[in-house]
Amino acid sequence: MPSPLATWHEDHIHFARLLDLLEGQVVRFNRGERPDYHLMETILYYLRNFGDSVHHPREDVAYARLVWRDPDMQIVVSRLQQEHRVIATVGQALLERLNEAERDVISSRAALEAAGAMYLVYYRNHLSTEERYVMPRAAQLLTRGDWEAVEAAVPELADPLFGDATPRRFAMLRDLIDSEAQVAACTP
Repeated sequence: MPSPLATWHEDHIHFARLLDLLEGQVVRFNRGERPDYHLMETILYYLRNFGDSVHHPREDVAYARLVWRDPDMQIVVSRLQQEHRVIATVGQALLERLNEAERDVISSRAALEAAGAMYLVYYRNHLSTEERYVMPRAAQLLTRGDWEAVEAAVPELADPLFGDATPRRFAMLRDLIDSEAQVAACTP
């Protein structure tokens, strides 16, 4: 079984890959093309229902333990916890704009573009900060007991997209990710 930090890092890799796919669709929208709204909604559904509901709450518990062990981490951790809330709020706003666009009742093209850009910027910066500053300190300071407290507070759930059993809702997205990985593996 991988360590909690290894799982955390793997989640970040998966989230970054999904953000790349989402950004590709946002770029299409910015060029005046019709993006794959269903793909975008599926990505957001996953990030909101796994990232915001499972991954981020686990991080929040680990953050609290980290600050207890190193009070100098408080400023970084407070900002990351605020970003969890902003990412969830902006993600919901983006999802609402996507639902409008898919029904051709978009209130403002600029609102969709702004929500997409804000979501991508916040999420990517958030992942980068965690990888560069928080995870190395957590590796140094958090004990087995700290990780057991994280598990007890927010039990780990199977990843519905990258886990062993992919529900039908994510089948198309999983196939897309797998096919792109195969193409990347074959490209010199």
